[in-house]
Amino acid sequence: MDKLTAIQHFLEAASSRSFTAAAHRLGTSRSNVSKHVAWLEKELGLQLLRRSTKQVSLTQAGQSMLDKGHAILQLVDDTEHEVRRSVSGPVGVLRVGTPPSFGAVHLVPALSAFCRENPGIQVETYFDDGRADIITEGLDISIRIAAQLLDSSLVAYRLTPVPQYLVAAPSYLADHPPIRSPIDLSCHNCLVHALKSPTQYWNFHHGETGEPISVRVQGTIRSTFGEALRHSALLGDGVAMHPTYMVAQDLQKGDLKIVLPDYTPTELVISAVVVSRKQLPLRVQMAVEFLREWFADRSW
Repeated sequence: MDKLTAIQHFLEAASSRSFTAAAHRLGTSRSNVSKHVAWLEKELGLQLLRRSTKQVSLTQAGQSMLDKGHAILQLVDDTEHEVRRSVSGPVGVLRVGTPPSFGAVHLVPALSAFCRENPGIQVETYFDDGRADIITEGLDISIRIAAQLLDSSLVAYRLTPVPQYLVAAPSYLADHPPIRSPIDLSCHNCLVHALKSPTQYWNFHHGETGEPISVRVQGTIRSTFGEALRHSALLGDGVAMHPTYMVAQDLQKGDLKIVLPDYTPTELVISAVVVSRKQLPLRVQMAVEFLREWFADRSW
């Protein structure tokens, strides 16, 4: 049995804590994943995973293998690409994590264009709300959309800034007291993104004076999924804060209205985040540069 293949099967099982999930991601059977992991354990003379009827957990040796295993496969992958580099363009699978709404509407066209220019690349996209562990999940690139990135152990390539709008449906605005300043939001039903505003504070700058203003908001619906909050706003449930790319068409059609146009919500930044190491595979280097050029020409 091939040791690298066995390591790959182990990493999938260890990352997902499930032989069934690993089999699904690898396109094979559960029993095949189990056989590869058992063979690897026999080769090493160590137990890597504890099995039970309900779950799979890591032993100390398994955690060590999980920490090092992706680097082993990446080294093999990098070596293969370096050998091919002088005679061909970038090849291999590019694994990209992305927030679902942005990924489906805005990232996929960019990745599609990248693949047309580089036919040796296959792209896989994965759900990533900004909290995914890039190493554990085996991602090459993670698209992060935030006012500030917290993980200093990663390298972030700035793609583009994104303004935000405070919006509400005309029906909501007609049935509730006027909103003349951010302070008034404390009396309104605010639809809060649990990741972008974990403390439930919305931050603004006054358009003329630049004065910062922060207000604590609350409402009936909180979510880690921006599309859920957008649809709730369209239903007239309350006031929401969204990146411009999410609500531009709604504003054009009049389905949503800008609230507090004299106050500017905190701007977000879209970044391509990679593991902090000196040498990236060629496909990752080229993808990051392509995305930087692609989004530099986009206006939100």
